[in-house]
Amino acid sequence: MKHNITSLLLGLLFGIGLTISGMTQPAKVIGFLYLAGNWNPALAFVMGGAILVYMPIYFLVLKNRSASVLGEEMQIPANKTIDKRLLGGAALFGIGWGMGGFCPGPAVTSMATGFSAVFSFMLAMIAGMLSFQVIFEKN
Repeated sequence: MKHNITSLLLGLLFGIGLTISGMTQPAKVIGFLYLAGNWNPALAFVMGGAILVYMPIYFLVLKNRSASVLGEEMQIPANKTIDKRLLGGAALFGIGWGMGGFCPGPAVTSMATGFSAVFSFMLAMIAGMLSFQVIFEKN
């Protein structure tokens, strides 16, 4: 129960941070991604600030841990190969992000707004995940 409450509170903090930073505003995200047009660099400062806060914590506290801060086993992927599937998935992720202006985390946060575009994005994302399971994970 303690882990669930901690996870809920950290998720809420993350959602609040996404909202304050503007990551839940599709127009702002698309403005950041659209380098050939009226580029808005504001989210670069958000990402840079996040990296500056996280980097010392990672190297001083997290890098050599075998368990998470909550005591759970770390789930680190064993496959470190960069292949066509990884590149294709990254490309699809980027295309979806650029077209919709949403990344999965901010999209979940934006659902609280009731904005219809976020629900369309979430349905498309879920359809993509289910399609992947049907096409690539046949057993």
